[in-house]
Amino acid sequence: MPFGPDRSAERVARPRRALRAGVAQVVAAGVGLALGLTLPAIDGGYQVTAERAVDVLKVAGVGVLSVATLFFSLLFLVVQWAAGNFSHRLVLFRDDPSVWRVFALVVGVLVFSVTATLAVGSDRTTSVAVPVTALVLSAAALVLVRRLLLDALRSIQLANVLADVRERGRTVLRSLFLPANGTGGAGGGGAPGERLPAVTSAVAWAAGSALVAQVDVVRLARTAARAEAVVVLTVPVGAPVYPGDVVAEIRGGSAPAAQALTAEVLEAVVPGTERVFHQDPALAFRLLSDIGLRALSPAINDPATAVQVLDAVEDLLRMVAGTELGARSVADGAGAVRVVLALPSWEELLRVGFDDLCRAASDAPMVLARARELLVRVREVALEERRPALEERLVWVEREFAGRHPAFLWGAAGR
Repeated sequence: MPFGPDRSAERVARPRRALRAGVAQVVAAGVGLALGLTLPAIDGGYQVTAERAVDVLKVAGVGVLSVATLFFSLLFLVVQWAAGNFSHRLVLFRDDPSVWRVFALVVGVLVFSVTATLAVGSDRTTSVAVPVTALVLSAAALVLVRRLLLDALRSIQLANVLADVRERGRTVLRSLFLPANGTGGAGGGGAPGERLPAVTSAVAWAAGSALVAQVDVVRLARTAARAEAVVVLTVPVGAPVYPGDVVAEIRGGSAPAAQALTAEVLEAVVPGTERVFHQDPALAFRLLSDIGLRALSPAINDPATAVQVLDAVEDLLRMVAGTELGARSVADGAGAVRVVLALPSWEELLRVGFDDLCRAASDAPMVLARARELLVRVREVALEERRPALEERLVWVEREFAGRHPAFLWGAAGR
C-alpha cells in the first residue's frame, strides 16, 4: 500500500465516485425484482388469500411513494437551509451515504411491490412470505427514514455542523500530513524535488475547465512504478484547472513510457464541479471560514458563532502545526517514490482558515480576543519555522484590538 499500514490513508488514496449511489439503486431494484418473481411461486408452507396479499402490497407501494416524497422534500429543504445559513459549499447532508441508501431501499420496495402484485395475478392463494416480506421491507424503510430525519436535524444545528466539519477535516489531515520527524516519504516544500530525476514531460489538462475533485493515487503509483518514473502533481485537490494547464510533471523513465503515462495521469485526475472532503485538506478550513464570515456579516451579526468557528480552526491548526506541509511523496512497495502530491503550505492554511475571518472581526472584540488566544496557543506547539507567520498575525490582532477596543480586557474571550 502506498500509504503504509494506515487503512484510513488508503481510503483517502482511492477516489470515491458517485457511481456507488447508482449501483446501490440498481442492486436494490434487482433484488426487489427477484423477490417479487420468486416468493409468489412458492407452493409449500402457509398460504394466504391472494386478495389480502395484494392489499398489503398496495399499501406498501403507496407508503413507499409517500416516503419518497418526504425524502426529496427533506433533502431539498435541509440543503437549502444549510446553504442559506452556513455556506453554499456545505453539502454534508446531501452527500451522506444514508441519503442514497434510503432511496435505494425505497426503489427496491417499490419494484418488489409492483412485481409481486403482477406475479400473484389471478391466483387464489399465495405464500405468506409475500406480505411478510413487504411488511419487513416497509419497516426497514421506516427505520432508515427515521435515521435520515435525525441526521437532517443534526445538519441544521451549529454545534453538530462544526463538529462534523472538524472531524472530516481531521480525517484528511491525519492521512495526508506526516509528523515532521516521521519517515515514509513526506517532504516539505521543495524537498522531494531535490531527490527526484529530471523532468521527462509535462502533462497538460485536455478536458474543459473544472475543479480537481480527487486523484486516484493508488492507480498513479502503480502505473508510475511500471514506467519506472515519478509523477509530480502540480495542482492540488480542490484547485481549478483550465485547458492547457500543466497538472503534473513526469520525471524519469523513457520518453515512450512517459507518453503512455500521460494518458494514465489524466485518467487518474478526477474532475468535478465542487470540492469534496475526501482528499481536500483545505476544504474544512474553507467551510469553517465561510460559516464564520456569514455569522459576522452585518445582516446576521453573530460573533459568538465566529468564536465557535475559531475553536474548530484552532483544533485543525494545532493538528498540522508540527507536520510536514507543502508536498507528500508516495512510495511503491519497494520504497521508491512514485507520486508527489501537491498539498497546501502553512501560509495557505492560515490564509484560508484564519485571515479572512480575523479581518472581518475588527468590530467584534470577543472574536479578536479568541483569535489572539488561538495564535498564542498554536504558536506553542508549532514548529520553529512556522512561528513567524503566527507572530505577524498576532501583532496585527493586538494592534487592531488596541486601536478599536482599548477598554476591552484581553482575558475576556467572550464565551
